[in-house]
Amino acid sequence: MKELQDILTDFLAIKSRGQTAVLATVVKVKGSTYRRPGARMLMTQDGCMTGSISGGCLENDVFEHAKQVMASGEPILVKYDPEVAEEIIWALGLGCNGAVHVLIERLDKQLTFIAQCLTKRHSGVLATVFCVDGQVQAKVGNHLMLDSDKNMTTEIADSTLNQAIITDAQAALQEQKSKVQTYQFSTGRVEVFIEFIKPPTPLLIFGAGQDTIPVVRFAKELGWHVTVVDHRPTYLTPEKFPNADKLILTSAEAAHKNVLLEDNTVAIAMTHNYFHDRELLKMLLPSAVRYIGVLGPKRRTAELLEDLHSIGMFYTQEQLNRVYAPVGIDIGADTPVEIALSIIAEIQAVLAKRTAGLLRDRIGPIHHPIDEPDVQAIQSRQQHLNV
Repeated sequence: MKELQDILTDFLAIKSRGQTAVLATVVKVKGSTYRRPGARMLMTQDGCMTGSISGGCLENDVFEHAKQVMASGEPILVKYDPEVAEEIIWALGLGCNGAVHVLIERLDKQLTFIAQCLTKRHSGVLATVFCVDGQVQAKVGNHLMLDSDKNMTTEIADSTLNQAIITDAQAALQEQKSKVQTYQFSTGRVEVFIEFIKPPTPLLIFGAGQDTIPVVRFAKELGWHVTVVDHRPTYLTPEKFPNADKLILTSAEAAHKNVLLEDNTVAIAMTHNYFHDRELLKMLLPSAVRYIGVLGPKRRTAELLEDLHSIGMFYTQEQLNRVYAPVGIDIGADTPVEIALSIIAEIQAVLAKRTAGLLRDRIGPIHHPIDEPDVQAIQSRQQHLNV
């Protein structure tokens, strides 16, 4: 997320200066690759680059292709596939043996759309045509954009293809998942990267002590939207938290009136005050937030829950499963910075639905696969499109 935010920042600066730039996007991969579909790199005429599409082995070659796009204005798809051309491994020094397809295009509405999604903190779907074979009314670099309010804009001329992509884009918005989709016609074939645009993760941190500072810093490195909440004006200052997106001065008892608790929100209680944390749990447990971290020993959190139970508050197992106490993963953390690292790592693991174990002990691939249709699904879609 932070990388994408940096690209958008530089994009706006380049646009204001009237300079020419292009965007390289990984749209399809096969096998082991360093980056996944959706990875981007912004390039200017003078060779400045923001973001990355590999571990460093493809960037220079992609820039050579980018010069062609800057000159012609026409998007191109560059395929790095060791199975097709084994010499690519030796020429570029590819560290992974997988195939990578990179779309290079001039900057247009796509980055503006992504910027709007991130600024408004709403989700969206960007569908990008990256391969056209045969006679189909679509061009490489055509986009379809769908926001969370179901507003849609499209550059795709073929109405049948357009409707099929809209259906898949709506599914991606609902499932919150990107996919590579193939559309087969009797006259040709089109490949489209349907990308779910995820808004920044909203993080609520209750407590403005010194140990909150590195938590904010690490969260902002991931591009999250960070809000710090505290009742002490001398603790809650812009000078102390220059990276925070929002500072809210309120008591724990009145916090429910001042914070937004949505299903994509993650929250951490680190007030170092037993009674404040009890009020916060009283507010957070019945809410829709997907993660509740509580600083302090496990026994302390158990006592907090027992206190709430004693005053007639009951919670479901699903609600209790969202409580992580002690907060953080076991990395032997001791200092505030180490503890902050363990907290942010745990939240990232929860958001990614991972167990935060060692990668060497993981069975199966490291990355979640980007959905691609199987042969039967393609054939079924072909029958529908040819009706």
